[in-house]
Amino acid sequence: MATLVPVILSGGAGTRLWPVSREGYPKPFLRLPDGQSLLLKTYQRAAALLPDGGDILTVTNREHFFASRDHFQEAHLGAQYQPYFLLEPVGRNTAAAIACAALAVQARHGDDAILVVMAADHLISDLTAFEQATAHATQLAQHGYLVTYGIQPTGPETGFGYIEAGANLDEQGGRQVRRFVEKPDAATAQQYLDSGRFLWNSGMFCFSVSTLLAQMQLHAPEILTQALTCMQHSPESSHGGTWTQELHSPSFEKLPDISIDYAVMERSQQVALIPARFDWSDIGSWTALAQLLPSDAAHNRVQGEAVLVDTHHTYIQAEHRLVATVGVDNLVIVDTADALLVAHADRAQDVREVAKRLKNSQHEAYRLHRTVTRPWGSYTVLEEGPRFKIKRIKVKPGASLSLQMHHHRSEHWVVVQGMARIVNGCPEPRLVSTNESTFIPAGHRHRLENPGVIDLVIIEVQSGEYLGEDDIVRFDDQYGRITC
Repeated sequence: MATLVPVILSGGAGTRLWPVSREGYPKPFLRLPDGQSLLLKTYQRAAALLPDGGDILTVTNREHFFASRDHFQEAHLGAQYQPYFLLEPVGRNTAAAIACAALAVQARHGDDAILVVMAADHLISDLTAFEQATAHATQLAQHGYLVTYGIQPTGPETGFGYIEAGANLDEQGGRQVRRFVEKPDAATAQQYLDSGRFLWNSGMFCFSVSTLLAQMQLHAPEILTQALTCMQHSPESSHGGTWTQELHSPSFEKLPDISIDYAVMERSQQVALIPARFDWSDIGSWTALAQLLPSDAAHNRVQGEAVLVDTHHTYIQAEHRLVATVGVDNLVIVDTADALLVAHADRAQDVREVAKRLKNSQHEAYRLHRTVTRPWGSYTVLEEGPRFKIKRIKVKPGASLSLQMHHHRSEHWVVVQGMARIVNGCPEPRLVSTNESTFIPAGHRHRLENPGVIDLVIIEVQSGEYLGEDDIVRFDDQYGRITC
């Protein structure tokens, strides 16, 4: 029996969900009202396809590896599930990602292996129906088809691409694909809906390694050739039960920035469509996310603490403080530590324009939150001004920061929770307990470790002429962040 390998594509910034989704903390890491992330739920969905365990392959940016690994571990899938990561140096769209994934799976499991490609930022609750649909897709894939999952439209949506179904292939509803069409205007979307022949393009696929690579050789040979070159220069490594393959930057960056739809699916004559009989959402806007929450009598939905006076049809997400509204209707209000979004609900799709302007102006709010995740934990900027910055640093049990030095700033550390093992100037570490502190002058080599079993929390006060995050010289780092 052919090996089935879920392939999770975890890229993109999710700009329509700014200010929560950002380049450094993208949409797959978004926490839903139940506290679980979209990525974590995707890992659970992938595991449901593998009752006896197996590889789960994630393609993501190398900067998101440690956070992705943490979400995999948080899913508690069991030792029979093997996490495998392909780490991209830059984004190159889905054709490059899927080509490299197929070659990686071919090397591990052979030509007959079946890939189930899914996005890391979709939400599917009915796992039984998803498993049934994938079993159907797998049957078609074993007969040489590139299979795509079509979603039954619930309205004339202009934010999705569409697929027109052709001739029947089997009694379970499998159809040939007549054509893929781009996101339509409202009138065209209504025509598609009325015809009954069109489904939404979910961006999920199922195919064998051999079929995909043969179709890529036929329709996108330049992508396949360059992907082969990239994989030949990208050795595997294993650490702590996790396999990784860091994709070779010079060759990966030469891959075209094109989707698998454009490169292969729209050109191939071997594409099949299965109708997805499960709930599906790409959580593509704040209004879509709001639907996950119950509404009050005035059709308001609230996550966090809010006081609503004469307020109707409004979504509020308050992360850190109370939000109050008076006499408003049909708004989206999202309040984070460093940014506030207020938008008309009918314009929720246009939130991406805010993110675009921030990126064009190189504003930090496009990239990072005040709380920034790191392999060892996280830090939160509490206050900053001329010549000073105050952070709250949390270090996970057993983790450590790199052995490092700063040219332009000194640091004062105060332990407020746990026990710290600190190197400061001399090679011998010393233990610093709660309510104790240490001072690190500019130019001193230093390292912070958590030898305990609970989170270590310190308050760091930086002072100096320059306080940028790039004023770090690393001498030793267990997370591979030293560049030559």
